[in-house]
Amino acid sequence: QVQLVESGGGLVQPGGSLRLSCAASGRISRVNDMGWYRQAPGKQRELVAITLSGGRTNYADPVKGRFTISRDNAKNAVFLQMNSLKPEDTAVYYCNMKGIYYNFRYYSESWGQGTQVTVSS
Repeated sequence: QVQLVESGGGLVQPGGSLRLSCAASGRISRVNDMGWYRQAPGKQRELVAITLSGGRTNYADPVKGRFTISRDNAKNAVFLQMNSLKPEDTAVYYCNMKGIYYNFRYYSESWGQGTQVTVSS
């Protein structure tokens, strides 16, 4: 099983910034797509941002211009820089990786354990 380890969540005031990190552990030769999702209380999990294997990135409309996703293929890691945070960004953020070649086996996807982001004054 591929394990994704997240870090970087926390409490921040409106207008502040946070940087989330997620790394896949183990003998991984390739990951196709890497992304971040979030789930607020009482709501469904939604896509925040995704970076595809070819380099293209997509963002959900509410975060465009404020969040930036990036990846380090050598470290099998993905990052989410979140600026100008708003209270409505409060949620549990989950890392997701698709198309993982791990230990000579293929895994369609894996999820991180989630990290809480709270935006409040």
